[in-house]
Amino acid sequence: MTAYLSILSHDIIALITILNPIAAASIMVGMVTPPTPNVIRPIAFKATLTILIASLVTLFSGEFVFKLFGINVLSLKVIGGIILMLIAINMAYGQQSKARHSKEEADEATEKEDVSVIPLGIPILFGPGAIATIIVLNNNHLQNHSMVISYGLISAAIFAAAIVIYFTLRYAGAINRALGVTGMKILTRIMGLIVGAIAAQFIISGVKGLWGTM
Repeated sequence: MTAYLSILSHDIIALITILNPIAAASIMVGMVTPPTPNVIRPIAFKATLTILIASLVTLFSGEFVFKLFGINVLSLKVIGGIILMLIAINMAYGQQSKARHSKEEADEATEKEDVSVIPLGIPILFGPGAIATIIVLNNNHLQNHSMVISYGLISAAIFAAAIVIYFTLRYAGAINRALGVTGMKILTRIMGLIVGAIAAQFIISGVKGLWGTM
């Protein structure tokens, strides 16, 4: 039981860090006018529901899709690690990663009445990095545990991350006021280091696996 809790906590931290709800909360406040609790609450709920559904769909069908196209999971580890590393570098420098969303998407969001699904849910929160992370984590668990345990652990981590994301977005205004610009950048840089460490693990594991099959 202790081992499963350790794995679960690792997965939760990995997902929350990569989804980066703190940065998304800051972006959401800039998109929503006025950023009052009554306006933010439904947006936070819809965005969280979008991430939850997208994450579960990725978990239960993502690996099948990659196998359908003949893509090796080890190759996904490498490219997923590279994507995460790019995100981590941008976070470490306190910048928004282009791997999450483009300037055009951000500009379009300011003209939309409902930004909860696109671009807040996808791709600002749930992007290529999250997709790669879910599939790779599940693949790692399947090597040491049964399918039921593996899918159960990742599903629990997804639900836990979704709860954290909802409350972070729900109280985005208060968080922004409490942390300020400096606090947000410091927290983003710390999370960037964590994402970078996860990315390095993915790349090394993928390269070692591919090297062993040559």
